[in-house]
Amino acid sequence: MNESLTLFGLATTPLELLSFALSVVTVWLNIRQNHWAWLFAILSSGLYGAVFFQAKLYGDMGLQLVFITVSIWGWYQWLHGDDTHERLPVTQLTARGRAAAALAWLGAFGLLAWFLRSYTDTDVPFADGFLTAGSLVGQVLLSRKRLENWHVWIIVDVLYVGLYLHKGLVLTAVLYGMFVLMAVAGLRAWRRSMGQDSAASAAMVLK
Repeated sequence: MNESLTLFGLATTPLELLSFALSVVTVWLNIRQNHWAWLFAILSSGLYGAVFFQAKLYGDMGLQLVFITVSIWGWYQWLHGDDTHERLPVTQLTARGRAAAALAWLGAFGLLAWFLRSYTDTDVPFADGFLTAGSLVGQVLLSRKRLENWHVWIIVDVLYVGLYLHKGLVLTAVLYGMFVLMAVAGLRAWRRSMGQDSAASAAMVLK
């Protein structure tokens, strides 16, 4: 699946094209809070791991392995993740939670950038490390249905567009441009869902 082909004037491979399609389905299902998103996330992560290995984006390649693990955990969380083991609702982080997420991003960035620069032949250790760290934070927040996961993905996806263009992964750059728009849509949809859950809870209290 490594043979080059041209699609709508963009150079790609069948492997990248299939990864692209599965990733779009994944984000679309995430927006709809459909737990089957995690199955497509596992499949797309496995395929993109191979794509990123070929492009020497080792941080992103390793990230896909983490994504697969987190996706299994996230799948369970979405189905049985709250205190009553019911369907997990959308919630927001506290100020302390947002600070912890930011510190986790910076800490992981430092470690990943050092590792990639010291032990791999990548030419973009800092960009790869920063975006890999941000993606890890976003994935964990997504797994717990925290609204802020979409803020993280908007930042990460915008920056990934530039990185993938630099690496010649044009179709993947287009994909991440689409992800920016889908992340904005996801933010709005989850905010509405959170409001509806709050209204339903208030109605139950009044009864």
